[in-house]
Amino acid sequence: MPLEPKLADLPRIRGALKFYQVASVITGVMLLLLCAEMLLKYVWHFELYAFGPNGVLSFEPVLETASGLESTGTGVNLSTGILIAHGWFYVVYLFSDFRLWSLMRWPFTRFILIALGGIVPFLSFFLEAKIGREVRSYLDRREAEAADSDNQPVEAAQ
Repeated sequence: MPLEPKLADLPRIRGALKFYQVASVITGVMLLLLCAEMLLKYVWHFELYAFGPNGVLSFEPVLETASGLESTGTGVNLSTGILIAHGWFYVVYLFSDFRLWSLMRWPFTRFILIALGGIVPFLSFFLEAKIGREVRSYLDRREAEAADSDNQPVEAAQ
């Protein structure tokens, strides 16, 4: 029989779920930006720069050289910024995944599945909706059971 969350942890689970949902959406959006950046760089050979000589935002060509791809832009490389931001948001996403997973006492395979949401495009959006529904349903059921068990002795005494 799988372990169930402790009744005392139910309020913490609600907070962990909200944190997971926010982290999931941010990570999903950052992953889509990362995919767009990869297509831009490796298929069309452009990178996005800010505050360079060509304006506030500009696409600068990436040249193929013998040693690989070489950036030609000057200014703030937003393509690199997207890579770094996604990496750090993925760490936050993994923490939120771990927090929810440990409070819900799910099997390790569930942790791995949720972690994939930060590296498979669009998966975080589907998982966020599915996990959110599942956890809220579980919490509502457990709280109703707790309320029923609290009312049982009172009704029996009358």
